[in-house]
Amino acid sequence: MKYIDEYRNKNHVKTILKSIEAISKENVSLMEVCGGHTWAIQKFGIPSLLPENINLMSGPGCPVCVTSKQFIDHAIAYSRLDNLIITTFGDLIRVPGSTSSLEKEKSNGADIRIVYSILDALKIADDNPNKKIVFLGIGFETTAPGTARGIKNAYEKNTDNFFVLSSHKIMPPAMGALIDEGVKIDGYIAPGHVSTITGSGIYQNIPQKFNVGCVISGFEPVDILQSIYMLLKQINDKKFDVEIQYKRVVKPEGNKIALQIMNEVFTLKDDWWRGFGVIPESGLGIDNKYSKFDASKMIDVEVEDTIEEKGCICGEILKGLKKPYDCKLFGKICTSMNPVGACMVSHEGACNAYFRFNS
Repeated sequence: MKYIDEYRNKNHVKTILKSIEAISKENVSLMEVCGGHTWAIQKFGIPSLLPENINLMSGPGCPVCVTSKQFIDHAIAYSRLDNLIITTFGDLIRVPGSTSSLEKEKSNGADIRIVYSILDALKIADDNPNKKIVFLGIGFETTAPGTARGIKNAYEKNTDNFFVLSSHKIMPPAMGALIDEGVKIDGYIAPGHVSTITGSGIYQNIPQKFNVGCVISGFEPVDILQSIYMLLKQINDKKFDVEIQYKRVVKPEGNKIALQIMNEVFTLKDDWWRGFGVIPESGLGIDNKYSKFDASKMIDVEVEDTIEEKGCICGEILKGLKKPYDCKLFGKICTSMNPVGACMVSHEGACNAYFRFNS
């Protein structure tokens, strides 16, 4: 199959590994900031192929994982209101809140529906004119344009029973925050899906300010290994830049139409990230023009005080400071069937990927 078979070719893998070994002379720590990369790296056993001096770190690339518990508690509070339907992507339903989860609320009778896009949520709003429909908007620049288009559709149709609770975030501020905090990162394997929307320019601040290179990578073994080689070459040459390995998908300018609608509907705001706290201008709030669709402004509800789970080190894992197997709960109390922390819920979470492919 084109773009799979050739990127899983064993001979190509062996050739790139030889090239990596030839230039890998010092200890380096490379961080992937995409949950899809975390999954692929563990699935294909990439760490076991590399020289021991190359440390791969999983960063804050899972949107479910970095979403605040307060956001989950807010959604749970909405689900308990009469004449209100929660619509959400599937992963989010299992994320633990302070005292419950959307999955538990659904089992107790709350009207919570899994959708595959915001258009499904809009259809539910059309079919239920006497109920309020709340769509839980999460994800990075990959999913934000879809949410923006849905909000604009509702605006154009003058839909009055549709709302979005937004936890959309953008990636570059978190990448910079990690280095500012002193986390040792010698290079970033930059997210492929995000970059399809944004293009490569959004990462330019990383090499310019921190002398840390970024390579936008695809998701197959050859993609990832080639990206690692490109980063090692930048480190050896001491020439740091943003490069695109995933050229068959990612263009420097990104998707201009998606960017335009995202920038129209959303505005930057300070936002909370698991493990980081508040990162300035890292979140996407709904612009005033579309505020009638902002659930946080239009639907009042009392949200319980946030209670963090004890023993979970998801925050440290998201910052690359710990590996999932450093957690005392990992594989024992916390499993993919019984997640204690958000990093075990989504298949893009580091704990989930490590559990599935290393247990």
